[in-house]
Amino acid sequence: MATAQMGFLQEVDIHTLWDHEQYDFSNWLAKKENLEQLNNTLGITLGEVEKEVYVGSFRCDLMGIDEVTGDKIIIENQLEQSNHEHLGKLITYASGLNASIIVWIVRNARDEHKSAIEWLNNNTPSTINFFLIEIHAYKIGNSLPAPKFEVIEKPNDFIKNAKGSSGTGEINKSQAERLNFWTRFNEILMDRGKPFNIRKPTMAHWYNITLGTRKARVSLGIINKDKYASVELYIPNDKDLFDKLFSLKNEIEGKLHLQLDWQRLDDKTASRIIYRIPGLDFDDHSNYDELMSQMIDTAVTFIHIFKKYIK
Repeated sequence: MATAQMGFLQEVDIHTLWDHEQYDFSNWLAKKENLEQLNNTLGITLGEVEKEVYVGSFRCDLMGIDEVTGDKIIIENQLEQSNHEHLGKLITYASGLNASIIVWIVRNARDEHKSAIEWLNNNTPSTINFFLIEIHAYKIGNSLPAPKFEVIEKPNDFIKNAKGSSGTGEINKSQAERLNFWTRFNEILMDRGKPFNIRKPTMAHWYNITLGTRKARVSLGIINKDKYASVELYIPNDKDLFDKLFSLKNEIEGKLHLQLDWQRLDDKTASRIIYRIPGLDFDDHSNYDELMSQMIDTAVTFIHIFKKYIK
């Protein structure tokens, strides 16, 4: 049997791709397709970003909002070895802009700064998350160089979530079960070819999926008390959109081949359109793979159908 010819992976000097971090790299990263690569690496859903955002007399490279969680995200770029000056800037920008997710992208991370970011993640509230990322680029033979984000330091989900909930460093059975459920869910999602972006597993009872708009999102839920999982369209603050969709209820349910629970929630700002899938039981995992596959199938259908009605 003949052996296929293969090339060798070569690292490319990033300065041959971007001369200046502020003008070249930040402009490149601000493009949608490049932000998407960062989103996939970090498990966030950053949409459009602002460039050169002032904090007093200083300027933060990039700032944006996570389209699913609403968290404010800042990014500081440094196409050199990490240094104390940029670490100081990072903390200044985070405090001045009240950011929840703080991303520091460098060419090479020094050990001292790896330790500093790890310490910040372990000693700040659960609402604050620091990422230290190295940017590299590679090519094979004469191919175009391909950039790659490599995560050096990130929040420890067990520490952050447990500390935020009780301050004791311990998690209860329900929290552990939810974390296990979403961890396995992500494995199934990967096996299915990742039909939508993967979120980092948490101890929350929900798992949000962006639709590319702030008007609505698809949200998955696990409610052990009532023994069901759910897929829903969550509309945070647009009764007109809900009313428009409700006027097309029969058409939408016909396309989905599902009967939905339409909740306008007049006493709240949000509205919900829910489909429930029975069979969840934290004490019996035997049907988890089947249940998760059904959730994924329904979520994909929700995304496909509802996107057509939400402009």
